[in-house]
Amino acid sequence: MTGAAEPEVRLPGWCRLVRADNPSPMTLEGTNTYLIEAEDGLVVVDPGPLHETHLQRVAGAGTVVLTLLTHGHPDHAEGAARFHEITGAPVVAHDSARCIGGPTLVEGPVPARGLRVETLDTPGHTSDSVCFVVDDGSERAVLTGDTVLGRGTTVVAHPDGALAPYLDSLRRIVDLGAVTLLPGHGPLRPDAAGLAAEYLTHRQERLDQVRRARDAGATTAADVVRVVYADVDPVLWPAAELSVRAQLDYLDAFA
Repeated sequence: MTGAAEPEVRLPGWCRLVRADNPSPMTLEGTNTYLIEAEDGLVVVDPGPLHETHLQRVAGAGTVVLTLLTHGHPDHAEGAARFHEITGAPVVAHDSARCIGGPTLVEGPVPARGLRVETLDTPGHTSDSVCFVVDDGSERAVLTGDTVLGRGTTVVAHPDGALAPYLDSLRRIVDLGAVTLLPGHGPLRPDAAGLAAEYLTHRQERLDQVRRARDAGATTAADVVRVVYADVDPVLWPAAELSVRAQLDYLDAFA
């Protein structure tokens, strides 16, 4: 998905960004670790990979009182256990296996003194994906992990990820309205609802392309990728194949 030049968007006053040094075709410039400034300390979202320099930099930004995970992929969560060792702050996630010293995340409020932080269940990229909606009364934003990126589109990571819940999750973000979007990778965006709506359109277009490729004789996900993603760098084809598998499952279930 391409579009106009990326707009300059400033962080909300309650938020800081520390980007991990793990750039790649999948992570873009690197993983975005967000530091939310509550009254009693920092709430850190996605400490990122197991990069000691990055973890120490984040931990050195202030007293960390809580660590939140948007999902369990290594580029977001691999460093969480080490970050807990450094800070002593509990780690909470939708997947109970990733929680350390804290409860499993459920939809609804997260304790953060002086701020309203809400967990929004947004499965699809992975089964454990969540977003966090943060509001201090004057500035509101949504932290989306990999559910919506700052540039390009995300992978529906089949078989754990699935397209039907992902489309529902995008609709939930559309319902948030034009709030600032703080993605797990890439630049900040000014309008979460608008970008999620673009994602929905893109997914429908991809579904139509996959359907046509299959009707024309493509029999495997790899065959579909070679047709539908012919203009995409082949280094991204393995990731694209995961999304195609999710799309084929969707078409078999709902077409």
